[in-house]
Amino acid sequence: MTRIDRRTLFASSAGLAALTLSACGAGGTSADGPTEEGGVTTITIGASPKPHAEILQYVQDNLAADAGLELSITPYTDYQIPNQALNDGEIDANFYQTPNFLEQQVEEKGYEFHAFKGVHIEPMGLYSESLSSLDDISDGAEVAVANDPANTGRGLALFESAGLITLTEGVDIVSATPADIAENPKNLRFTTLEAAQIPRSLGDFAVGAVNGNYALEAGLNPKEEALFLEPGEDSPYANLVVVREADKDNEALVKLDELLHSEEVKQFILDTYTDGSVIPAF
Repeated sequence: MTRIDRRTLFASSAGLAALTLSACGAGGTSADGPTEEGGVTTITIGASPKPHAEILQYVQDNLAADAGLELSITPYTDYQIPNQALNDGEIDANFYQTPNFLEQQVEEKGYEFHAFKGVHIEPMGLYSESLSSLDDISDGAEVAVANDPANTGRGLALFESAGLITLTEGVDIVSATPADIAENPKNLRFTTLEAAQIPRSLGDFAVGAVNGNYALEAGLNPKEEALFLEPGEDSPYANLVVVREADKDNEALVKLDELLHSEEVKQFILDTYTDGSVIPAF
């Protein structure tokens, strides 16, 4: 079976520190970035509730004050709004996305953003309410992947890695769709829907590809319940902090990224997410 080496598609987490993604056509913003008062700089940052906001809350409770920072954390359960809010100047940074999703957003919407290096990995998994093994999947079964382009391709790559399909050789995973399936011996029928809905809709499908943060929110245990799980090692899907290009050298934002890559944060991740749902990327 042909395999696509997803590690070649994106820079490794260690190489993302200087990643700058920009495109023509993005509208400017009048936002001034983080605000300083009385020696404390407040950063307004949007994040998914789990695990991103939890990690940020640990930083706020344990590390921010000594660094002269105050984090104002805005939770988002949607994948589109945080980048729009960042572009519009409503927030100073966001922490919820992976390089492939960010690349797709920049290409599609023309954002002028800068990404710091990856903080953690949330392995995507294949989950089912009706099956205990992928060997039991029936011919013609309906399966689900996310409908945003980046996660559609990531989900299809996961199905391929599980041995259920083969994608067309050389296809770009960032933009892959079910039309790019070259071999489908089980005649699986792929349905795309909003990523957050998949864990809530597993009863409607034989198998669903669930993003790690939504698995967490749904109470799924990747180690025990995933029928197949992305490997964490050398993953190109490390979650990262994103800021506007104009703010990439802002001292407070750079300091926040340094705190997120501290040994204290690494230990917090290891101690908190013992089910393998969140893995440090540094």
